[in-house]
Amino acid sequence: MKEKFTNFILELLFPKFCFNCQREGSYLCEDCRATLEISEVHQPGYPPSVGPTQNLRDLYFAIDYQKPLIKNLIQRFKYEPFVKELAFPLSSLIIEHFQLIDNKPNFANFFLVPVPLEEKKLKWRGFNQAEEIAKELSKFLNLEILNDVLIKVKETLPQVELATEAREENIKGVFSIKNGDLIKNRRILLIDDVYTTGATMNEGARVLKEFGAKEIIGIVVARG
Repeated sequence: MKEKFTNFILELLFPKFCFNCQREGSYLCEDCRATLEISEVHQPGYPPSVGPTQNLRDLYFAIDYQKPLIKNLIQRFKYEPFVKELAFPLSSLIIEHFQLIDNKPNFANFFLVPVPLEEKKLKWRGFNQAEEIAKELSKFLNLEILNDVLIKVKETLPQVELATEAREENIKGVFSIKNGDLIKNRRILLIDDVYTTGATMNEGARVLKEFGAKEIIGIVVARG
């Protein structure tokens, strides 16, 4: 009850406006959300660029990142001024994708692992966007989140500023494992916001696999 009252007061003092059409009520109104083309198909085994090691067995994504509206929403989620509450509408796109595809996934006995941020960036942003998405997916899928397992131990340049080969080099050796027993022989859903070249997610999957994870599937809002 107290939380509902607090939210009510916050809505009065700081009303939300749709980032696309400026309509009051939410950061993504129903009309603008309806213009987003959520993928109704899933290509098993995607992406083919993973290579012979097959660290990442599969990838699910809801939408094309090149769509201006989705790009704007994700940038507002990740860059100043941060809008943490965008985790819900962005996660709902993934959930809708799961509901639309014919070959609906069975994630029983999987665990959610968000792609981590280094400590400095986490303090700057105040939250890990991948973890916020994982929280919403956890409610829908009824799966446990393993937050304190995959950790980022080195600072990196922003991937968006780099070419493909530079991204792969930039991300090498940046992840490590803590509490490795939690992932041994586990099936993992590796969560992030965007998949572009796949360098970040593939490196995270490689480290998880190296420390004993049985199977790793990537889940993102958008594919670049």
